[in-house]
Amino acid sequence: MASVIVAAACIFLSCSASVAHGRRFVRSSSYDEPCKEMRLYLHDILYDYSNSTSNSTSAAATKPTALSTAVSNPGFFFGRMVVFNDPMTEGRALPPSLEETAVRAQGLYLLDKKEDYSAWLAFSIVFNSTAHRGTLNLMGADPNAATRDISVVGGTGDFFMSRGVATLRTDAFEGFTYFRLQMDIKLYECYVV
Repeated sequence: MASVIVAAACIFLSCSASVAHGRRFVRSSSYDEPCKEMRLYLHDILYDYSNSTSNSTSAAATKPTALSTAVSNPGFFFGRMVVFNDPMTEGRALPPSLEETAVRAQGLYLLDKKEDYSAWLAFSIVFNSTAHRGTLNLMGADPNAATRDISVVGGTGDFFMSRGVATLRTDAFEGFTYFRLQMDIKLYECYVV
């Protein structure tokens, strides 16, 4: 009897929490059918001391480690951490103003492999437009592969507590200073107002 009372109390508290926020939980009935989908392009312009500081959207926060320079293949920069505040667009073109876009990716990536390019990402996509307000939080491994998946681990605002997967594809790459990622985001847990 006590376990039934505890279970009922848990259900009541979880229902009242979502009502208190004015939101209703919607979970996709199948992992083949997301409750929300979107495609965005992330534009990263790494400052490398030779390009414009006003045009750069990311910077290395660490120098290559001793291990990187001793055993890592040249160009993989094992141990480097890069902090970014990148514009995101619905199309492939760079926006006219890199600083005033309605959607931005803010976070970091760590280069984490000695013998090949590989990174670990942790960032938020920040929405500030009439279409969407809030954030999506993403993290996961970004190995050297044609496509790779990272987790959508939460969100705020219009994306309150969202969960899902973002499939990444490198859409363009110009040396070490510019890359564009195509992100196909599928949310399987959504709250709606």
